[in-house]
Amino acid sequence: MHGTTTSHSTASSLTTTSPNGTAHAARETSARRDPLARRLGLGASGDRAADDRGAATAEYAIATMAAVGFASLLVVIMQSDEVRGILTDLVRTALTVGG
Repeated sequence: MHGTTTSHSTASSLTTTSPNGTAHAARETSARRDPLARRLGLGASGDRAADDRGAATAEYAIATMAAVGFASLLVVIMQSDEVRGILTDLVRTALTVGG
């Protein structure tokens, strides 16, 4: 095998063995394997929006926090005597008109 170059690939690294038996790290053909390149948007296609894993989870978290904030505001508003009186009058009016 004198004069040949062989490549050994694993899930985490790619090495090339030179004819004299020395192993060298080979350049990866795709930046998709490199997490830093993926975060910087240096993928093979160059499209930063291509990797949107976790986006739905983040959107759900933001929507949930907004809903919790709105519910907290409603609880505070509903505890005031003025609002409670207005709602009580509204319900009484609705029941008397319908009945």
